[in-house]
Amino acid sequence: MAALVYQLKITLRDSKPPIWRRVEVSANTSFYLLHCIMQGAMGWMNGHLHQFVKDEEHYGLPSKEDFFEVHDERKFKLSDLLLGEKDWIQYEYDFGDGWEHRVELEKVLSAEKGVKYPRIVKGKNACPPEDCGGIWGYMDLVETLKNRKHPDHASMLEWLGLESSDDFDPTAFDLAARQKELESMYAWGKKMKGREMDEAF
Repeated sequence: MAALVYQLKITLRDSKPPIWRRVEVSANTSFYLLHCIMQGAMGWMNGHLHQFVKDEEHYGLPSKEDFFEVHDERKFKLSDLLLGEKDWIQYEYDFGDGWEHRVELEKVLSAEKGVKYPRIVKGKNACPPEDCGGIWGYMDLVETLKNRKHPDHASMLEWLGLESSDDFDPTAFDLAARQKELESMYAWGKKMKGREMDEAF
């Protein structure tokens, strides 16, 4: 019997136009490794805390600093919580900026012979830069860079390390680059197994 593959659509909440990625991963993938996959697929830098939330239950990397119970995401597979097509879970990254993602199980597929998983198959629009103030801050940033007369235009370019607003394209999406980063983050996650957070506290 062929192994099961989950086709997931990851959408950054409240993004207009929508920022999303479609990935295919083994149904046996842990939620910790899904976190790593999503970091690469989206374009995040894995520099902040994260968690998954479903039915008011929290899944992440538990620490003594937690204010509520956090289930260890390394001990849960996708198939444990995503039980059928259209089922979904929330993924939160950077509790300060509050990047919330809807992770929906679109299809349950059979693994294709010769295909290497996980993989990203489609996506739309660029990932926001880290630490820009969440989705609302990002939308303000985009508007600021569009308007060369905006009083914060030059400072925002400097903050981003750009010469010109022509170098900033919120619609950019490079499938090959995202796949490469996805593979890198997935391999790193398998090696670390969440230890980077264990050692941080």
